[in-house]
Amino acid sequence: MVKKYDFLVIGSGIAGMSYALKVADKGSVALICKTKLEEANTYYAQGGIASVTNKLVDNFEKHIEDTMIAGDWLSDPQAVTKVVKEAPSQIRELISWGVKFDKNEKGEFDLHREGGHSEFRILHHKDNTGAEIQESLIRAVHEHPSIDIYDQHFAIEILTQHHLGIHVTRQTPNIECYGAYILNPETNKVDTFLAKVTLIATGGVGAVYQTTTNPLVATGDGIAMVYRAKGTVKDMEFVQFHPTALYHPGDRPSFLITEAMRGYGAVLKTKDGEEFMQKYDKRLSLAPRDIVARAIDTEMKSRGEDHVFLDVTHKNSEETKKHFPNIYKKCLSLGIDITKDYIPVAPAAHYLCGGIKVDFDAQSSINRLYAVGECSCTGLHGGNRLASNSLIEAVVYADAAAKHSLKAIDNYSFNEHIPEWNDAGTRSPEEMVLITQSLKEVNQIMSTYVGIVRSNLRLKRAWDRLDILYEETESLFKRSYASKEICELRNVINTGYLIMRQGIDRKESRGLHYNIDYPPQKRE
Repeated sequence: MVKKYDFLVIGSGIAGMSYALKVADKGSVALICKTKLEEANTYYAQGGIASVTNKLVDNFEKHIEDTMIAGDWLSDPQAVTKVVKEAPSQIRELISWGVKFDKNEKGEFDLHREGGHSEFRILHHKDNTGAEIQESLIRAVHEHPSIDIYDQHFAIEILTQHHLGIHVTRQTPNIECYGAYILNPETNKVDTFLAKVTLIATGGVGAVYQTTTNPLVATGDGIAMVYRAKGTVKDMEFVQFHPTALYHPGDRPSFLITEAMRGYGAVLKTKDGEEFMQKYDKRLSLAPRDIVARAIDTEMKSRGEDHVFLDVTHKNSEETKKHFPNIYKKCLSLGIDITKDYIPVAPAAHYLCGGIKVDFDAQSSINRLYAVGECSCTGLHGGNRLASNSLIEAVVYADAAAKHSLKAIDNYSFNEHIPEWNDAGTRSPEEMVLITQSLKEVNQIMSTYVGIVRSNLRLKRAWDRLDILYEETESLFKRSYASKEICELRNVINTGYLIMRQGIDRKESRGLHYNIDYPPQKRE
């Protein structure tokens, strides 16, 4: 079946939905979501969204400097300046869509401070800011008559000249995107969605790793699709591990203990109750995430333990419950009263700083194709993301993509020559166990060899193992009907390969990429 839309949006987090809302008045929109609209990284973002708000003490220059420092000076200064300066207007737009941020007794925003920030500038809604934003945007997209929502649909490939029989390489000039092949798992049919403009907003890659805070839909789909279409992908080696995921073996994804709790005053300790961050950084528990995650990893390995603790017992118990109701409830369900007991925590894959390379209008290297949110590489994060910069980046670049694509769309038409999906000669995979076992192997390879601390030997071993899995999976894909499971496995392998390969290419330890064969250099 062929469907035609002015705008095709693949992904339903803050990036995809805010873009859809901004363009829907000017054309038809298809919003593709591979599960439910709620199942996005946005929904699970606890801490908040960063924006200079209290101008009595804060300013754009401070936020810019904090971002550059956290990114180990690898961030693009123009991208940083763009996001920081456009943040306040985008906050106002979120509020106009119904997002409610917490306020204090004076009616002013109740601002938090998180690791790496020099001032209090994190707007939040209790400890479930992402859910508040996601639910508000879901209501807005449901109410818009020009947005058709396709949940339980899965994007398999974006459409380019390749599908017209033209040989496309990474050197091919002017590659164009004409839409995507989309699988409806309920009918097991692959539909052709033709679009004048396509936006990728498929989120992150956490499910490439065994231990992650991401929902398990975060399999790097958009990044893998664009890479296979010969688009430019950059900075994949910079995977941020959140230092403090709740340690509870068997949970996948891991429950996140927000950084805001350390901003509130929680302290990291070993099992015997000793503080340890003073050995690693003068900012102690509020150092940037890469430093804290490596410190915890070092303590765990040197002591032979599988977690450390976060101690918030010295804070007022009623205040703690008020600020972190969901964390309190979750821990209590496991027999941990955070007002009296230490919280067991360990690092988990959390956020990708790289992705599909885009310009300041969120355009990828493929014409008519935009990328926004965690799947994109805008240059904002550099070598490490500053806490709570991701949600604001998503709306700022969704706004840029909307403005640019609305100006350009009249120059585009539908490409009617794209053939429909051909699955003749394919059959169901012989055994689903082949897919599930390969996925477990990828998770284990990535967690063991391409984790918080890497080495040339570990990365080479990952290359060798992933290469075998890649060949096996491509062979299986070519002889099988398209299914969500086989497609996700392909994407996880492609994404894991990119993280590993770009890690090998970086001959230094910088930001989140820490290779013991390249000791980090002191920077003034």
